[in-house]
Amino acid sequence: MSNNEPARDPIGEDARIDALDARLKAAREREDERSRAVAGGEADANYRMGNRVLAELIGGIGGGGFIGWVIDRFAGTTPWGLLVVMFLGIIVAFRNIIRISNRRPD
Repeated sequence: MSNNEPARDPIGEDARIDALDARLKAAREREDERSRAVAGGEADANYRMGNRVLAELIGGIGGGGFIGWVIDRFAGTTPWGLLVVMFLGIIVAFRNIIRISNRRPD
């Protein structure tokens, strides 16, 4: 091995790398702010709307089925009362879901 010193000194940190690091840090901070702002309010509203749609669907089918079963028990029209009223409950549930989905956001 030679004991000779290199002809040039090693290059220090480049100013372009420092500028790139600063821009990356600023971009990360902006992205964190943007994602924090969206995650707070809009996600809760979407979660509530999803729960409302699910409740409409379950309520329409379950309520129609129960009322139809009661009609069948007292009128003796098994299974027609159950089928007709459950079908009407499904129609009402889908109508309500369509009305919810057509509403403009705040």
